[in-house]
Amino acid sequence: MDAKPFAPACERNREPILEVLRTQFADCRSVLEVGSGTGQHAVHFAAAMPWLSWQCADLPPQLPGIRQWLDEAGLPNTPPPLALDVSGPWPTGPYDAVFSANILHIVGWPGVEAFFAGVGQVLDAAGMLVVYGPFNAGGSYTSESNRDFDAWLKARDPRSGIRDVEAVQALAAQVGLRVVDDVAMPANNRCLIWRRDGTSSLRGMIG
Repeated sequence: MDAKPFAPACERNREPILEVLRTQFADCRSVLEVGSGTGQHAVHFAAAMPWLSWQCADLPPQLPGIRQWLDEAGLPNTPPPLALDVSGPWPTGPYDAVFSANILHIVGWPGVEAFFAGVGQVLDAAGMLVVYGPFNAGGSYTSESNRDFDAWLKARDPRSGIRDVEAVQALAAQVGLRVVDDVAMPANNRCLIWRRDGTSSLRGMIG
């Protein structure tokens, strides 16, 4: 069997993300993770939040690696991963929450639009969405490292790139999501948090 896939970034960011998710997902019971990657986040978060059913989903080539992580962990709250492209079709919901890390700057803008449309389909009436990654604010980079990262992304694939937070917020609003929080994270990343019930208590904005 091939060695399990491993992403060093997941090891670095999993604890800061978990600190956010413990609070935001305290009342949730089912989470869909869009773009589970290696599966490292899934096993870490599912182990730390045993009250959740953590449903992994990603493109078909990623699923064998995710299964290796899930099988080794043997957690009771991680069902088999689902094949999912943001362009659809999406799984049958509803889910209490959707989580995604480092996806919106990888897919092209039509993929970002499809992501929010899909979230709108699967999230329940009071559901939450948490998205982790780098974002621009007011059309500007929030750090030189993000500027360099964006240049690297565009050289690799012109369709990708760090997204403007205002444009992402507008897409969320179109599917009935309202801002709950915007948390500054290490390495110039952010956790953007929405809820479907209209609750809005914005803090921790960075620009």
